[in-house]
Amino acid sequence: MDYIELKVAVLPDFADMIVAELAEAGFDSFVETPDGVDAYAPADVFDEAQVQEIVRKYAALTPVTYTFSTLPRRNWNEEWEKNYQPIYIGNQCVVRASFHQLAETFPYEIVINPKMSFGTGHHETTALMLEMQLGVDHAGKRVLDAGCGTGILAIMACKRGAAHVDAYDIDAWAVENARENCGLNGCPDIVIGQGTIEEVGLQGPYGVILANINRNVLLREIPQYAGRLSPGGMLLLSGFYEQDVAELNKVAAESSLRQTAGHIKQNWAALCFQKQG
Repeated sequence: MDYIELKVAVLPDFADMIVAELAEAGFDSFVETPDGVDAYAPADVFDEAQVQEIVRKYAALTPVTYTFSTLPRRNWNEEWEKNYQPIYIGNQCVVRASFHQLAETFPYEIVINPKMSFGTGHHETTALMLEMQLGVDHAGKRVLDAGCGTGILAIMACKRGAAHVDAYDIDAWAVENARENCGLNGCPDIVIGQGTIEEVGLQGPYGVILANINRNVLLREIPQYAGRLSPGGMLLLSGFYEQDVAELNKVAAESSLRQTAGHIKQNWAALCFQKQG
């Protein structure tokens, strides 16, 4: 069947929310872009009125525009496989899809079939988080992945020797995808819940908490992460721009978190904090 390609220009802080709204409107796959999100839906379920309503809903909060076009019938799995390349995190980790055959071997190999979920390693923030995880001790610790998407960070925590890993996401499709990816990677014991951090009821304490979300959610939830960290525990954050670092540091300091590391990639930032006390 023909597909509709919808190109939404929106700030990164609102991209996840737009994706969730479009998923409810029948769009079944998404690609992060420098301008926002590209979304795809079968032509027979596309309803521009629904898209217009979503845009109106967010227009008061952020600049948001869209364009769309009809794509001819094609083998979508073949197209996806052709364009989805493995991602290498230094010489320590490779992130690949299940159809990739690699000659090289790496200490950490993660298999991700993303479906509609974010977190393949292609986006700077996910790559930054994986790089930081390689430098943080997970062995024997309880780990929480907040807003897990594909489950990629939770899987890395498992492979890094975590004793127990909890994860959650607000979107049902992300939870389903994360569970599938955990199975692909031999990490079936990762516990994945659906809802917000309050709704899933995870109290900790955790030795490591991972959160690759957007700036607004992080600013609101940093105190909750800090409250669930054990003394000396590590909090790894990404999903924001370099210019947001000062504000995040301020909120973190108010929760007895001290920055121990920071990384920048293509204007995206990642920070590592340690809980004092």
